[in-house]
Amino acid sequence: MAQMTMIQAITDALRCELKDDENVLVFGEDVGVNGGVFRATEGLQSEFGVDRVFDTPLAESGIGGLAVGLSLTGYRPVPEIQFFGFVFEVMDSISGQLARYRYRTGNTFNMPVTIRSPFGGGVHTPEMHSDSLEGLMAQQPGLKVVIPSTPYDAKGLLISSIRDNDPVIFLEHLKLYRSVKEEVPEESYTIPLGKADVKREGKDLSIFAYGLMIHESLKAAEELEKEGYSVEVVDLRTIQPLDIETILASVEKTNRAIVVQEAQKQAGIAANVVAEITERAILSLEAPVLRVAAPDTIYPFPQAENIWLPNYKDILETAKKVLTF
Repeated sequence: MAQMTMIQAITDALRCELKDDENVLVFGEDVGVNGGVFRATEGLQSEFGVDRVFDTPLAESGIGGLAVGLSLTGYRPVPEIQFFGFVFEVMDSISGQLARYRYRTGNTFNMPVTIRSPFGGGVHTPEMHSDSLEGLMAQQPGLKVVIPSTPYDAKGLLISSIRDNDPVIFLEHLKLYRSVKEEVPEESYTIPLGKADVKREGKDLSIFAYGLMIHESLKAAEELEKEGYSVEVVDLRTIQPLDIETILASVEKTNRAIVVQEAQKQAGIAANVVAEITERAILSLEAPVLRVAAPDTIYPFPQAENIWLPNYKDILETAKKVLTF
């Protein structure tokens, strides 16, 4: 075991898969010599060569097309979109090709592509760099969407994603890259996709979240414990497909729930979780299921970022509404 940040765990996962499978290829803008804008691929080109870890032109549409073509010839591409706000340039490859190919070819071909990309706020990036666009991906059938919140989860989930025979969108929150550190096995290991994780046990309220909002939720749960409330925090980890079984088990235990996301309220992940709970477990509820989310506006410039982003205080306020309903 070694102490790793999330960025180190991601690099380690890529190294493990490049070493274990010669068909794994890592490519994207500046991922080679420079090791990526956040150094997620640092040292990999010198270790595995320019044929397996290489730079591409500044053209996300070209990166997507290359991933499709390589998949059809037996490779496992792991392309990086430098910031997820640039995903619109590659949407045809993602939604029009990768997500549909297994169905289109009658299960003859698969698309074992893992698209990595940083996203998320709190680090004062320029416009279009911090947008939370995971809702767009989750609404496209044929894709799996994974968002880790810890270094341990990041490595295990990334290895599982690369080994999966279907396309995975693997999103890495910018603020978590170096702000969280924990023990991570140095050998390869996997965490199943589509499986949530209970980060904190509780009996009075369930909080469902993912990414950075897990840490804000845990902070809120600690504050609520001081007031005598026992709060369960569930990390969705995979937002498509959702782990309905774990969600329902938590709600049936606590009888109250809130769902937290960094994205705008209209963006859909939280709304989908609320809908699933309401449709499947309404008789277990003792209060409405509420959401904590960002306002339904364009992501603000850095000067207003801290006001706009949800935080543990917002979670506390919403949790108390549900607990005292």
